[in-house]
Amino acid sequence: MTQLSVVEQTILDEMLQRRPDLDGCVAALLSAHAALVACYDGGGTFFTCGNGGSNADAMHIVGELCKSFERKRPLPAAFSAGLQGLPFGEDLARYLEAGLPAVALGFNGSLKTAVENDSPLRDMAFAQELNALMRPGDVLLAISTSGNAGNCLMAMSVAQAKGGVTVALTGPKGGKMAQAAQIVITTPGDSTKVIQEAHVVLWHTLCALIEAHYFPEAR
Repeated sequence: MTQLSVVEQTILDEMLQRRPDLDGCVAALLSAHAALVACYDGGGTFFTCGNGGSNADAMHIVGELCKSFERKRPLPAAFSAGLQGLPFGEDLARYLEAGLPAVALGFNGSLKTAVENDSPLRDMAFAQELNALMRPGDVLLAISTSGNAGNCLMAMSVAQAKGGVTVALTGPKGGKMAQAAQIVITTPGDSTKVIQEAHVVLWHTLCALIEAHYFPEAR
């Protein structure tokens, strides 16, 4: 497991001060953080997927990672230098922020509808997209309050067959996804809305942790 920096530990401590009921999720959350560090250190990509509200969470996570979330994201000096002399190069060097590669599955409408129309297997769109994009060492986070989403399970199967790491973020029962995932974060909650509220706290914390790992400087 990755050793937390002082900044990362502070982020975790602040989460637990706000939500002490999530203490039981910390070990799995840190395992997911360590998997992401290994992924990004190896030049990999983080994939997310979910349905309904969890689909919105999957997209939101990507938004927090591809640009600055809470911290400064300076560009690598070599990249800034490479922009010079190109159209809008100086402006881009000034305003672009470093990003952490992340993709939410299912938002390419042309691909999704083609799979849904052409394939005799229902709910395969996440799996097909991931099959085209995932490489060994990449990470997939699949989100489901029930833990039984078929399309997420199919994506998890593809991820593992591709040599990736699967993380399931579910409700307290875990469902089939908890049985299939390599890392399982099961949250407390007796209804969909309460489970999803816990999910938001946990994935926001995961985003804050991974950002602080690579970009420790505060704004």
